[in-house]
Amino acid sequence: MNPVQRVAILGAESSGKSTLAEALGRRYGTRWVPEYLREFVDTLGRVPHEDDQYGIALTQRAREDAAAAEARRFLFCDTTPLMTALYSRVYWERVDAQLAALDARHDYAWTFVTAPDTPWEPDGLQRESEAVRQMVHRMLVETLAERGIFYTLLEGGLPHRMRQVEGVLGQP
Repeated sequence: MNPVQRVAILGAESSGKSTLAEALGRRYGTRWVPEYLREFVDTLGRVPHEDDQYGIALTQRAREDAAAAEARRFLFCDTTPLMTALYSRVYWERVDAQLAALDARHDYAWTFVTAPDTPWEPDGLQRESEAVRQMVHRMLVETLAERGIFYTLLEGGLPHRMRQVEGVLGQP
């Protein structure tokens, strides 16, 4: 039996990551890992502080590990520690050493980036603005290029994005 391949779904705020990850999990009949940050914000009623970042990324990764045991063929991950580190750079202009080490383990079989080409929608405390979304997208693709991480840019609505992913991963 082949091991489960982790699939990173990355992108700026309000770019459709969660919707896509959930839809892919259903389409491929496997598990997907929701973004822990959303739960963190909803539970605590606040945005994270700098010293929360490592714990958020660590929890995200732990949830991936747990879900991988139940996944079939692929595990779709709605964000990764790479995005947590990127947002640390955005808000505090630095990345904690522990978070940087966790981010450096970008060991995903596939990386997909959701383009910020859908309408921006506010989402409580988690989302900033269209300008921040565009800036984060630029930073993300620059970071992936600098680190030599191959990715597929997903554009358009959900049906088109699903077809793009199936073109890379194959039919379920």
